[in-house]
Amino acid sequence: MNGGGTGVALTSGAGGAATPDGAWLRVHPASPFVRGWFALAAIGFFVGRDTFERMLRGGPLIDEEAAGRAPWLLVGGGAVLLLAVLGFVLSWYFTRYQVAGGYVRVNTGFLFKQQRQARLDRVQAIDIVQPLLARIFGLAELKFEVADAGESAVRLAYLRMDEARQLRATILARAAGVVPDPERPQAAVAEAPEYAVLTVAPRRLVGSLLLSEQSVGVALGAVASVVLSAVTENRGFFFYLIPAGLGLVAAYWSSFNKGYNFTAAISPDGIRLRYGLLDTQAQTLPPGRIQALRVSQPPLWRIFGWYRIQVSVAGYGAAGSNGESSSRTTLLPVGTFPEVLTMLSLVLPDPGTPDPIRVFTAGINGLANASAAPAPAPGAGPADDGGFITTPRRARRLAPLGWRRNGFTATDTALLIRSGRWWRHLVLVPHQRTQSMALQQGPLARRFGVADLVLHTTAGPVAPRLIQAGLDEGRALLEAQSARARAARKRQTSEHWLVQVRPLVVEPVPVAEPGPGTPDHRDDLSDTEGPRHG
Repeated sequence: MNGGGTGVALTSGAGGAATPDGAWLRVHPASPFVRGWFALAAIGFFVGRDTFERMLRGGPLIDEEAAGRAPWLLVGGGAVLLLAVLGFVLSWYFTRYQVAGGYVRVNTGFLFKQQRQARLDRVQAIDIVQPLLARIFGLAELKFEVADAGESAVRLAYLRMDEARQLRATILARAAGVVPDPERPQAAVAEAPEYAVLTVAPRRLVGSLLLSEQSVGVALGAVASVVLSAVTENRGFFFYLIPAGLGLVAAYWSSFNKGYNFTAAISPDGIRLRYGLLDTQAQTLPPGRIQALRVSQPPLWRIFGWYRIQVSVAGYGAAGSNGESSSRTTLLPVGTFPEVLTMLSLVLPDPGTPDPIRVFTAGINGLANASAAPAPAPGAGPADDGGFITTPRRARRLAPLGWRRNGFTATDTALLIRSGRWWRHLVLVPHQRTQSMALQQGPLARRFGVADLVLHTTAGPVAPRLIQAGLDEGRALLEAQSARARAARKRQTSEHWLVQVRPLVVEPVPVAEPGPGTPDHRDDLSDTEGPRHG
């Protein structure tokens, strides 16, 4: 069942002792009870509801009418409880996992058996999730995301926290292409060190929620209700604000609970994100696995210079409707411009341009100034800023406010697309992540000689789309981006991310002046001031 090949040693306890290569292991015995506590609570509620109500009223725990039925109720409730516990025990006994032969496998089920497996070199991200009850018992759930899964391909619930961290380190090492020491093939893989990059303060998170798009919508709805009530002398419009207010409070709490204590760190095995108030989650995104990235700025966030970063990762699927998926695809819930540049430097360590600060600044905050720019060539769009080619002047009627903002530029490693005059967006797509493209043109666009270029990557919250580009510029970009994507994919000769990107973090070494012929390692650490210059 181990599939052959070279396995990876796993630890089976806090002591760190390694198990035999390719051994099948079980999750923690308390796992089914942590997962099924709601079922046990429901059984207790239905069995003891009447007794609890009588106790609240000050009456006897068992009245005369129910005394005759009490033995049968106890027997029936006990039988249901016994069956539930037996199901939990069997569920635990028949749940096993293994890491061997380049795969992680999970077997579940005693009536209907199921085996799920994921290739280690296709692992896109690994999450450690701790719901509140699991945190109380010191347990954690491990989620493995692979490139071809619309949901979590493999879930292990639950392991002891130290075992979950050790297993994550082992799988990430194999996904990175690290070869085990031939002299110690059974040695446990040490967890890679990490270096904190940034932390989002709770007060900034609260401020971003109060200035979010939802707040603007509720405020506009309140103003409309007041106006309509005054005009029609009907106070019923105020009742429409009640469900809106309740929904806003629930959305605020969900966002605050999932974004609380957000921390980003970098380590040799990827970008590590931690967040959560009641339910905590720790994500690890290997470098090079992010398919597309979007930097956004709502209008009210400009007051404080705040931005949000979301990413599309293969295996996460489309996010937005699900709160959990939305939080997992958020690389930075709210941050300043220097923090945005820092996160961009982690996602794209080689920006592919000698002046990345200028290019990214123009993409995030730039607005082409046609009056200060030299006259464009006949048939070409207006002059670009920071290398961005914007919508031609002839199409300004289609977007009177945003035509100078909409634009694109390409570096040696990524395509950058910006849009939005009030809601600013910058989308970044590494060239090798471009799967296909389509040039679209409707009747109005045909009238003004513009077209939209759609880039197809993996499903996610980021949908790269260049809007209202000049037709000639769009066709040229289609051909050029196809060539860039082909060349980038040819350079990617392995699924192991460690051989695709250079290390972002190295072990700390004593700083000394390099002598002749000695390489200087002081620049190997990730630059926290902005993108690296490749």
